[in-house]
Amino acid sequence: MEANSKQHVHAVFESIAPKYDLMNDLLSFRRHKAWRKFTMKKMNVQPGQTALDICCGTCDWTIALAKASGTGAITGLDFSQNMLDIGMDKIKGEKLDNQIKLVQGNAMELPFEDNSFDYVTIGFGLRNVPNYLQVLKEMERVVKPGGSVVCLELSKPGWQPFKAVYYLYFEQILPLLGKLVAKRFQEYKWLPDSLKQFLDMKQLSELFRKAELKQVSAYPLFGGVAALHIGKKEKKQQ
Repeated sequence: MEANSKQHVHAVFESIAPKYDLMNDLLSFRRHKAWRKFTMKKMNVQPGQTALDICCGTCDWTIALAKASGTGAITGLDFSQNMLDIGMDKIKGEKLDNQIKLVQGNAMELPFEDNSFDYVTIGFGLRNVPNYLQVLKEMERVVKPGGSVVCLELSKPGWQPFKAVYYLYFEQILPLLGKLVAKRFQEYKWLPDSLKQFLDMKQLSELFRKAELKQVSAYPLFGGVAALHIGKKEKKQQ
């Protein structure tokens, strides 16, 4: 992705931040909360465990991780300060500001030491980064040996006629909803374009393996509209 494209992505998310949560409901057919609940069940976060949530947006998943851990330090990272500001308001409302730290930063160059977190997560953000593999490698780098890299993302259903209806929604209806609800037609026209360029479930599983992640599991959600991928960082041999 060229520099001007990166700037465009940044501008999109800065501008849609106030309506981001509402538009996420529309983007996922109001299923994103159920998908995240399923993901948290699969992750089975234990009390005191730590997590980094990258591309954390307005911090819904960051907050869920903090509640699951109870006492573990949770970090959220995003490149949009407007998103982080909305997220911090939510965090303070939940009285979790002593547990959660927010960082404005780049998912391609995570500002953290190797082997720092029990979990590293990314929710609905991977398709918006310039280099998917680079981000997964960075996630693998900062997760602890034996820890998990977790990606919840929109995917590509393979079953017709559902596939045709799905693309009609994303290419024609969603941008109009963006114009009506968020007053942002062009920004929501860009989102389906990012989805078209993204990987299907099998391709993303292979990319997890290229990032040196092991025991890769993939779960299709809502007919393949979304997918959950989980990979483990290999423990060093003694």
